[in-house]
Amino acid sequence: MNIPQRAQVVIIGAGPSGLLLGRLLDLAGIDNVILERRSPEYVLSRIRAGILEQITVDLLAKAQCDERLKAQGIPHHSVQLVHEGKPAKIDLPQYTGGRIVTAYGQTEVTKDLMDARFAGGGAAVYEAEDTRPQNFDTHDPYVEFRHGGAAHRIGCDIIVGCDGYHGPSRAAIPASAIKTYMKTYPFGWLGLLSDTPPVAREVVYINHDRGFALCSMRSHTRSRYYIQCDADDDVRRWSDEDFWTEFKKRLPVVYAETLVTGPSLEKSIAPLRSFVAEPMRFGRLLLAGDAAHVVPPTGAKGLNLAMSDIHYLHTAIIEYFADGCDSILTEYSRRALARVWKSEHFSWWLTNLTHRFNDDPFEQKMKQAEMEYLTTSEAGRRMVAENYVGLAV
Repeated sequence: MNIPQRAQVVIIGAGPSGLLLGRLLDLAGIDNVILERRSPEYVLSRIRAGILEQITVDLLAKAQCDERLKAQGIPHHSVQLVHEGKPAKIDLPQYTGGRIVTAYGQTEVTKDLMDARFAGGGAAVYEAEDTRPQNFDTHDPYVEFRHGGAAHRIGCDIIVGCDGYHGPSRAAIPASAIKTYMKTYPFGWLGLLSDTPPVAREVVYINHDRGFALCSMRSHTRSRYYIQCDADDDVRRWSDEDFWTEFKKRLPVVYAETLVTGPSLEKSIAPLRSFVAEPMRFGRLLLAGDAAHVVPPTGAKGLNLAMSDIHYLHTAIIEYFADGCDSILTEYSRRALARVWKSEHFSWWLTNLTHRFNDDPFEQKMKQAEMEYLTTSEAGRRMVAENYVGLAV
């Protein structure tokens, strides 16, 4: 592999946000290199979100990577909230000026962007080890890493960290220059992926006495289901049969009677946390996606929030190289964080509403009252719909 010694932009992380940024910069004629510590096969094996906001769909179209999305994506025109065993459907376009969400797996988004990267000949170094952003508080930043046993260094104008919560980009920032906010939730999500027809045509959020449950889909023949579990639970304790038995107990009767079960393709437990680091710009190092913020999966905001970062970021980088104005990069952080905090609030609020934190009967009555309001009030339904499809950028 011919690894360049310099590029205008070095992107750390080849998840969907890093790949999308690289693609948009390619189309704008801005030279960039993507560094990823894992192999392409490993990146594509990660099971993640599957609901895309319109901003994400529009960005993939702008990146000319939406052919399969248009053919295989499943439009969702509503979302369901279930309380006391009663499903309530909230019409999305009715309250959002026609906007909807689309079911299309994050793995498929990553594959489409990865294929475009390879086809376009853009530089992408996989299995890049010990990656370290350096000198980013000056006008001469660079990134060091190891690949194939050899040390490499790429000089650049801008470094972008799209390398996730545990990546090296945020870790490279001095503690005095960054402020972080964190909330850890006292439960996890046990998720199961199966080649079975979805139990509903839209996402269903369930507040049940036994704990939260979620119904979602990846296609018309592939389902993704979740149940609330203990934060320290072990996925090896759960057989497929155990999962289906518990999941069915939490479903409304109308869905429990039609549920189709089958062997799991993947089964895992995910912890839930809310996290924000600010600002998102440190000299010539900019953060995006999970490197800067994490939301609980309730509300399907993780991938979409990363993509909205790229919406702001790619335009800022293009403008920066056009006129050299340094303040444009700071403006990226301000604009992105304004949307980040709104999405963090919705994810936190929906998590609190739909999960059981304790056995306090008063607290549960409050949640039931709020559910009743949200599902019967025009204002309540509008609030849920506007946040679910994604606030304007």
